[in-house]
Amino acid sequence: MKNRVKLILRDLEAVRENLLALSDDIWLSIDHNDPDSLEEGYQFKKAYNQKMISFDRISQEISSMIQQFLDVKLGEEIAQQEEKSNEENVRIIKELDKEIPHDLNEDFSYKRPYGFVLEGKAYKDIDTWRRLYTVFCKHLYNRDPKLFSSLIHHENFISRRGNKTFSNSPDDFANVAIPITKDIYADGNLSANSIRNNMKKLMEVFEIPIDQLVIYLREDRNAEK
Repeated sequence: MKNRVKLILRDLEAVRENLLALSDDIWLSIDHNDPDSLEEGYQFKKAYNQKMISFDRISQEISSMIQQFLDVKLGEEIAQQEEKSNEENVRIIKELDKEIPHDLNEDFSYKRPYGFVLEGKAYKDIDTWRRLYTVFCKHLYNRDPKLFSSLIHHENFISRRGNKTFSNSPDDFANVAIPITKDIYADGNLSANSIRNNMKKLMEVFEIPIDQLVIYLREDRNAEK
């Protein structure tokens, strides 16, 4: 039963990410040179985002309630991988190498990740882009805690409106705050392509060559079955 529950909760997270991708698609489809069309799109986007905040809150509450009652924990497989041995890391890399590699120059809308290799360290059994982003950020923090902590005030991670990508307070994120460490949080209200864009910027700041990251998708694995 626990495996079935995990699949349902993962599907719930996937629905959320697809709704964010749809929002991106709708915004890009608007004629931004037409004032009326742009205004109509802006009002739709504003209302849509408010609904997404409510959906996120309710879906997280449902997921947490189910996990607590049934003693099911999402992401525990990934947490165990953070402490894996060199031999286990090599084994996972060999397993992932059988799949089709992808990079950060691709469109990831409506696609689901399975794993990735960053600087020779492999992670698998990843179900959503939010979870991939969390593991990715934790990897960077472990690589250089001081540099990662400085991202909170880094101009590349603060929008023109003052919205932060990282913060010491989860209250700075109206929708979803991802805990990276006990006192650093990341904005989790991001579509797959927004996460991709943030990962690109992070790799630039950490001076990691783009070819040091390879992503593997769940769709590729399913197509082979």
